[in-house]
Amino acid sequence: MKHVILGTAGHIDHGKTSLVRALTGVDTDRLKEEKERGITIELGFTFLDLPSGIRLGIVDVPGHEKFVKHMVAGAWGIDLVALVIAADEGVMPQTREHLDICSLLKVRSGLIVLSKIDLVDQELLELVKEEVLEVVKGTFLEAAPLVAVSSTTGEGLRELVSVLDGLSQAVEERPSDGVLRLPIDRVFVMKGFGTVVTGTLISGAISVGETVEILPGGWQGKVRNLQVYNTPVERAFAGQRTAVNLQAVETSRVERGNVLVHPETLTASQVVDVFLELLPTTPRPIKHRTELRFHIGTNLTTATILLLDREELEPGQGAFAQLRLDRPIVALPRDRFVIRGSSAIQTLGGGVVVDSHPTKHKRNQPSVLRYLTLLRDGTLEAMLGHHVFRAGVGGIHFRELLDRIPMAPEGIKRLLETFSEKGDLVVVDPERLKVVDARHYQALMETAIRELRDFHQRFPVRSGLSKEELRTKLPPELDVKLFQMLLTELIQREKVVLEKEKLRLSEHRVASGDEKGLIKRVEEALLRGGLQPPSSRELAEQWSEDEETIRALMEHLAHEGVLVKVKSGMYFHRASIEGLKERLVAYLQEHREITTAQFKEFIGVSRKFTIPLIEYLDQIKLTLRLGEKRVLRSGSP
Repeated sequence: MKHVILGTAGHIDHGKTSLVRALTGVDTDRLKEEKERGITIELGFTFLDLPSGIRLGIVDVPGHEKFVKHMVAGAWGIDLVALVIAADEGVMPQTREHLDICSLLKVRSGLIVLSKIDLVDQELLELVKEEVLEVVKGTFLEAAPLVAVSSTTGEGLRELVSVLDGLSQAVEERPSDGVLRLPIDRVFVMKGFGTVVTGTLISGAISVGETVEILPGGWQGKVRNLQVYNTPVERAFAGQRTAVNLQAVETSRVERGNVLVHPETLTASQVVDVFLELLPTTPRPIKHRTELRFHIGTNLTTATILLLDREELEPGQGAFAQLRLDRPIVALPRDRFVIRGSSAIQTLGGGVVVDSHPTKHKRNQPSVLRYLTLLRDGTLEAMLGHHVFRAGVGGIHFRELLDRIPMAPEGIKRLLETFSEKGDLVVVDPERLKVVDARHYQALMETAIRELRDFHQRFPVRSGLSKEELRTKLPPELDVKLFQMLLTELIQREKVVLEKEKLRLSEHRVASGDEKGLIKRVEEALLRGGLQPPSSRELAEQWSEDEETIRALMEHLAHEGVLVKVKSGMYFHRASIEGLKERLVAYLQEHREITTAQFKEFIGVSRKFTIPLIEYLDQIKLTLRLGEKRVLRSGSP
């Protein structure tokens, strides 16, 4: 059976609830206060089985201006809208506001119902029709059917059912293979059963016995029972009004605006990127950093609006913005929202979410605006490719893409497979389906080769880098599995050789000949220098050799443990350092402390070497500085 959701809209006391009762026999005013005051305060729900076999779920929304927030919550999940206008009053303020809200939420189809025709003559009815047609001109209801009815006499109801049936047949069914999303509009306790939540299944399906999660709180529980239009079912599908009886979830933890999902699918966010449009009737521009009421799904919170390319947004205009929200929401790209005034309660505009989990943006950046335009206007394939690319070398998981691509999980997986087959991305972790853009992977390979080449040029006598040494030269967010994939491919393509746990370029040969015997000469020169060793420049000038070559040999000898690098460009023979340590320990054991001046006199060298040496001894935790003195560190020999 096909399911379609119809929402009523219109001014207070224009006969919406009476019309629903006349069609279905159900009074949707369920609260005592509603019956006493004769107005709808909360959302009401019922259904009508149409002649074609379609089940039409009906959401009866309140018309009073104080309860517009409930109207927005009810309108968010509807397929059709019935704009109800009383023939004896005509178009009123909430008529216009409800029409604006439905337009902002991109309700695509509906009809106009002129109610209470039993209270007017034919001449007045024709005048009201002209007024209504003028008001809906330029909106999605411009060419919509108009049906005149009386809930009291029953006139026009048969025609209304026929029109509703025709419109419902044209509605595209919601996908049941999508991610489960049920925005909660009611929460209550049923004696003997526990917590019950209700809402319209926006996408996906839900079954008895499944584990579900309530966001943003993260509370999990099992589905004990399901009802669709008061009928017990084992499974409910997208497009159905659904009541879910939850096990192990306290009622006090759940509220309207929460969203019921499957675990490990969606996550909540307090920052969203949007394209925001103001109604032409908005009384004044919205400035950067304005705070307004933000309605999405059944949720209502406050948003700080950060305009990304201007200081203020004029009525009738649209712009990209980042919204900082007071409370977390659950949203997907292409979800619609409405904004209303924070003090004077009036619908000001609305728009569409383009990124539900964005990073912080710099304002007035053309690249940011191009990126957001692509997310707003591009295909789902382009959207996915862009998110994968922007994730960088760190990659992105399938679960993160569920939050960013408004597509069924299997559809996202098929897209990733297609991208992988085309060579546009690399699958890093098949189990968790983590992927990296192929351009980043190629850049990583080039970086790894460049780092190895630079290393060989600097240290021609060293065999190569260890895996860990190479990894530290690559971006820190690099996944371990991706790094291993990178090495495996470089080795298989014979770009790199792994030899004795060292990585080197395949064309590199260790400069082992050392025809001039420079390695030995450097070692001997520094051993002779003791605690006043020659620098690479001094040796290069003395031997008429290239300074870079001498420096590379010193680095090589330090790596081999022959020399000790005390600071950049200053090397000592290890024997000299070890001798100094032994002498200093003996001195401190006898004298307890030593000043810098005493240390200089003790080792008999210039200040050029004294300061680096005494600081090095602090660094290796042999000595401890106390003011101007050094003492033997506790635990040292």
